[in-house]
Amino acid sequence: MTTQQAPDTLDMILLKEGEVVLKGLNKHVFEQRLTGNIRRRLKPYGKFTVTARQSIVYVEPQEPDCDIDGAFESMKKVFGIMTLTRAMACPKDPALIAERAKEYLYDQLSQAKTFKVESRRGDKGFPMTSVELSQYVGGELDDAFPNLTADMHHPELTVHLEVRDRAAYIHGAPVQGAGGLPVGSSGSAVSMLSGGIDSPVSTYMMAKRGMHIIPVHFFSFPYTSELAKEKVLDLAKILTGWCGRLTVEIVPFTHIQEEIRAKCPEDYFTIIMRRMMMRISNAIAVDNHCGALITGESLGQVFTPRHPCTHPRLDKVLEAEAPLDVDTLVAEALAGREQVKLVPGKE
Repeated sequence: MTTQQAPDTLDMILLKEGEVVLKGLNKHVFEQRLTGNIRRRLKPYGKFTVTARQSIVYVEPQEPDCDIDGAFESMKKVFGIMTLTRAMACPKDPALIAERAKEYLYDQLSQAKTFKVESRRGDKGFPMTSVELSQYVGGELDDAFPNLTADMHHPELTVHLEVRDRAAYIHGAPVQGAGGLPVGSSGSAVSMLSGGIDSPVSTYMMAKRGMHIIPVHFFSFPYTSELAKEKVLDLAKILTGWCGRLTVEIVPFTHIQEEIRAKCPEDYFTIIMRRMMMRISNAIAVDNHCGALITGESLGQVFTPRHPCTHPRLDKVLEAEAPLDVDTLVAEALAGREQVKLVPGKE
């Protein structure tokens, strides 16, 4: 028996689609959105081809210097993917599959004590059944690696073989993907993003349900500092790992806040400020054809006035904000907003 050597191999990535597979006649729309998102996310890591077949997305590097490690880590955060794994493709020949498995998984096969082979035959024209292929390759691996013992119930290493329409694929254990639906497949929403934890979490959760997000942050300098603004942008930058490209709308809110404090009853400060934020966010949502607002608010939200009005009557609220020139203030804030474009970068 000859000693196995670990050759240089060119990795690829296999991505298993999640909820996309349940979309029936609309599946191709979701799949197109998913592959488009994947292509954009891969750009910092080199030149890859991305193709979807039989509910699998195949990510193949086209140049030797592609950053496959970085690409794989990035793919873990793409919504719409259930599991992912690095793999090697080879011709659909049982002997070649066995030889390539020895090569590609050499390190893992050399270190493990127990193993099994699991095969899936997507190509029904392949001459072996899944069980027959597993038995054949398992026997070859057992002969080549004396340290291995077959264990069908609790193996230390599982060798996965997939025979698909174009090739056979060899890989180890898959890892969990981000799940959910591809970003942009469920429309768009404005998310009111603050420096706390609630709004980034709600933004993440809605992006996972397929929404394209437009973050809006209300900035009241000097009452809130430039550091606070940078914190929000840092949070938004983190979110790009999952949400993809984001354009953060920074809305100047100082003048509105000062007008409210000067002209409105203190007990209504928070309610009127929130109403103004909603008006501005709604205007941005309309401009961007959004179908929802994401606030990140929770029950029991803390308010800043000493005696806030928590169960207001609408007529009293309208009376309290009557001294404000609402339309002018909203228009002024919209005209003065700053747009900060963020894109996912290397991890």
